[in-house]
Amino acid sequence: MLRVLNVVGARPQIIKAAAITRAIKNSFQNEISEVILHTGQHYDHEMSQVFFDEMGVPEPDFNLNVGSASHALQTANILQGAEEILSREKPSCVIVYGDTNSTLAVALAAVKLQIPVVHIEAGLRSFNKSMPEEINRIVCDHVSTLLFTPTLQGLENLKKEGFKNDQLPPYTKDHPGVFHCGDVMYDNSLHYARQIDGRSDLMNSLELQSEKFILATIHRDLNTDDPVNLSNILLSFLEIVRQYQLKIVFPVHPRTKKMMEALVDKDLYESIRSNQNIILAKPFTFIEMIHLEKECKMVMTDSGGVQKEAFFFHKPAIILRKETEWVEIVDCGAARLTGSDPQSILEAVKYYNLKIDIEYPALFGDGRAAEFICKKLVENFS
Repeated sequence: MLRVLNVVGARPQIIKAAAITRAIKNSFQNEISEVILHTGQHYDHEMSQVFFDEMGVPEPDFNLNVGSASHALQTANILQGAEEILSREKPSCVIVYGDTNSTLAVALAAVKLQIPVVHIEAGLRSFNKSMPEEINRIVCDHVSTLLFTPTLQGLENLKKEGFKNDQLPPYTKDHPGVFHCGDVMYDNSLHYARQIDGRSDLMNSLELQSEKFILATIHRDLNTDDPVNLSNILLSFLEIVRQYQLKIVFPVHPRTKKMMEALVDKDLYESIRSNQNIILAKPFTFIEMIHLEKECKMVMTDSGGVQKEAFFFHKPAIILRKETEWVEIVDCGAARLTGSDPQSILEAVKYYNLKIDIEYPALFGDGRAAEFICKKLVENFS
């Protein structure tokens, strides 16, 4: 039986892993055995354990509990811990997701032990190497044996870097297999959206009306660690609720809360906290997030995952960055890049508040990406 080590470390990876776990359970129980390694990169209960509980992902077989640290120290600790587990477990392959320090470190540990790396969400590029995530995803792609890209743009990015999508097996790190498979997050969004149809308890508890609020998230260090960027975004929140009959629901990431308290002018912070139309909330679970994404007017975010989930539910996204790895949703007009500039943010809100004829083409597959991936794992590693 094929033995895979499924690696998670942060909230988005737990959610993505749920799609693979579900596909194994439903269709590949007799062919794939799963071992879960949690690096502990997200150590807060609301950013980690609650997602295992909610999404039916089994408890991790191993947890490195690395916690928060500098990029170098966190990566080093994961690399050391992963090497020990991989040497002992000797899996047939290692599955990593996305672009976090966990992804980079475990991929490096595996490839140096001659264990094949499988990268889900391969080929994404922001073309900004000042972002740690960009370095992580590029390195991971170039040491992987199987690369699964969610979009055609991701496939084109890989081709430009020398990858070929027409190579024949057997695949190795020197002769990798590249596949356009669709997005496992789209699989999940379709699956879990069915669980919230008809439920209104969250909306009622927050005193929200459908299409009468903006869902906003901030967590990337380019915004949280820069007092000017963070303050500008918060100032735009105040101006939005002043100009429009819209509330802002703002689930505050633990890192963001810490930085708001440390970096933002006390009067501005108090204005945000006391404004009745800005709802500061604890981080929501994935199912709660997609509930709000389905009901909101639009999304404001610096998260790659949230901007994409907005697209899944046909909601426009204002991206609080100057570039995105999901260029397709910008190109089709369903999202705008504003960075942290208040004027650009307000212009985007004005535009999407009035525009109703936005197109949402089928960019992310058919909702069966995880089954496609598992099938390829069995074909190549069994």
